Amino acid sequence: MIIYPAIDLKDGQCVRLRHGDFEQLTVYNSNPGDQADQFAKAGTKWIHCVDLDGAVAGKPVNIDAVKSILASGMKLQLGGGIRDMNMISQWLEQGVERVILGTIALKNPALVIEAAKAFPGQIAVGADAKDGMIAAEGWLETSHIPVLDLVRRFEDCGVAAVIFTDISRDGALEGVNDEATLALADAVSIPVIASGGVADITDIKRLAGTSVDGVIIGRAIYDGRLRLEDAITYQTGV
Repeated sequence: MIIYPAIDLKDGQCVRLRHGDFEQLTVYNSNPGDQADQFAKAGTKWIHCVDLDGAVAGKPVNIDAVKSILASGMKLQLGGGIRDMNMISQWLEQGVERVILGTIALKNPALVIEAAKAFPGQIAVGADAKDGMIAAEGWLETSHIPVLDLVRRFEDCGVAAVIFTDISRDGALEGVNDEATLALADAVSIPVIASGGVADITDIKRLAGTSVDGVIIGRAIYDGRLRLEDAITYQTGV
């Protein structure tokens, strides 16, 4: 299981949302590069990053902030506003290790399949769910497509991972939705990364050794409820 500390970007700053609500936003660091360096010093190998402004705008917005994170030398998986092959290619050329396709996975699944075949091992699907249904456009829209139905579209095409986020728990420190995450991980062959709700080391302990491939941690680290160094002790593989 891989540990992914999270950096969400808005207006060039590191922020966290509560329940995906832009009105419930907390700024934690005005310098994303500095935050990435802190994570690197803690010993992690990956960073999970979302350009929140980009997710809403439908195109990358916090470009300079992302580049400052890349300067840390860590592996970066990046999502938010990436909607075509040109954007995917540009970010991979900049040094992004893995591109996350969320909204486009719902609205143009053929593009995800094309990208996964063109860039093996470097495309992830963002499956953000509200009440079990896929949400898109920076979580501002909710579809009528169940998570499992969406993810199954991408089996056997080379997608590296599925990032499953329970929006109702994201940034709320209410604990990971173990039941839904494990059910998804057991139902598909694509590695599943858990996101949303990690409250403390207990969540990491519960996920360690299961079929879940990784876990993303945000507010719990920023609020000091969970030391990244402690979480990394449960990490296997990078």
